[in-house]
Amino acid sequence: MKKEFILSLDQGTTSSRAILFNHDGEIVEVAQKEFKQIYPQSGWVEHDAQEIWSTQLAVMTEVVAQANVKLDSIKGIGITNQRETTIVWHRKTGKPIYNAIVWQDRRTADYCKSIAEKGLDTLIQEKTGLLIDAYFSASKINWILENVEGARRMAENGELAFGTVDSWLVYNLTKGEKHVTDVSNASRTLLLNINTLEWDQELLDIFEVPKSMLPEVASSSELYGHTSLEIGNVNIPIAGIAGDQQAALFGQLCTEEGMVKNTYGTGCFMLMNIGNKPVVSKNKLVTTIAWKIGDEVKYALEGSIFIGGAVVQWLRDELGIIKKSSEVEALATSVSDTNGVYLVPAFSGLGAPHWNANARGTIVGLSRGSKDAHIARAALESIAYQTHDILRAMEIDSANKIQELRVDGGATNNNFLMQFQADIVQTKVIRPAITETTAMGAAFLAGLAVGFWNDIEELKSLWKEDKAFDHAADENSNKKLLREWKRATETAKFWANYKD
Repeated sequence: MKKEFILSLDQGTTSSRAILFNHDGEIVEVAQKEFKQIYPQSGWVEHDAQEIWSTQLAVMTEVVAQANVKLDSIKGIGITNQRETTIVWHRKTGKPIYNAIVWQDRRTADYCKSIAEKGLDTLIQEKTGLLIDAYFSASKINWILENVEGARRMAENGELAFGTVDSWLVYNLTKGEKHVTDVSNASRTLLLNINTLEWDQELLDIFEVPKSMLPEVASSSELYGHTSLEIGNVNIPIAGIAGDQQAALFGQLCTEEGMVKNTYGTGCFMLMNIGNKPVVSKNKLVTTIAWKIGDEVKYALEGSIFIGGAVVQWLRDELGIIKKSSEVEALATSVSDTNGVYLVPAFSGLGAPHWNANARGTIVGLSRGSKDAHIARAALESIAYQTHDILRAMEIDSANKIQELRVDGGATNNNFLMQFQADIVQTKVIRPAITETTAMGAAFLAGLAVGFWNDIEELKSLWKEDKAFDHAADENSNKKLLREWKRATETAKFWANYKD
């Protein structure tokens, strides 16, 4: 068979990557380049949008050169990206009018609070599946229009374009010919009605965003356009787009209702495929569009954990009890339990299902016998406990018992954590052979659109299990552990909410 490939562009929060996949779904080559994180003031996080593009173009070129393949052997490009990050640029010049405002940025928290105080929570959740929060794009667009000189006037004159990172990349890949996004990214803006799959004028009015700024909304797997000849001597089809967590759900082949994946990165993101109809969460999860292929739309429930693997970085960089992240497993397993220590890593608040922005990191249960190994073990266990809380909320919202949890991300290499995870959720945890599931999902979506792969059934044959962790702990010991974990999280929230 002729050697042909799909190129996945994985544009993340701290780096841009390009990964080349072959027809067997195997990684042929990877290139990665980090870019600058900009913190203008406390709670503000920005990126240089031009640097996002230049690093993505650089790794795209590099991966092709390293693999020594011809451009015409690349049958399609799939894009996956950090979600909610907001870029506004001038249509005529193609230049951003302000830095990209990153999903982590909290500058619009008070503005979002003012929207919520108008009693619009229910309407917005029913239309978008989301909570009113600075996390999402709408308030960031509003901030740029209100704070960049002349921006609102230019926007109302149709001179400005808004896009999440996927739109920005496609715009540059096509030299400004295409201004497009897919439904998964659009569903993270607070401006898309996830029932109609269209930009919603009522939402646009609430956030004061002119409709002329917005990209065309397309499916997640179709031909959007081709790369410009200026980028290479071949026009490569751009054929797949999905936000990073939705791409990971698809890369894990969680294509049936009730299937769940959890990505263990800096934070953790758990998504459940809930099928063809959105479910409004009653447990502070968000409802999002997973993907659209052809005429079929899949929805997902999502829960976000702010501090996942980052708690291990904290042990390394701030406490100094390990020198390398890889050392944490040995330290944690040098003791048989935490000796009653619980660590709630609410360093930047608690995410789902608590959504308490004021909660802060808390360690409880310390005694004279507590030592670094107990704290290390409690830190790892905190990742699993937080995952448990979201998983149970998902089961209640969806009325589905979760049969297995597919996992990916760096922390899944920690076998102790994966076994403890299986034990505490009483569900089989499965780690795939290839854990680059985000990039793989984007590749799969692009490959389907250009006929590189025939259908989802063929893709399922490419997904391979590395290791399965069966739950072994008994239910009674679990109940005690979870009861104490709940006490610890309530302590963290009490500290945040207490007023003298």
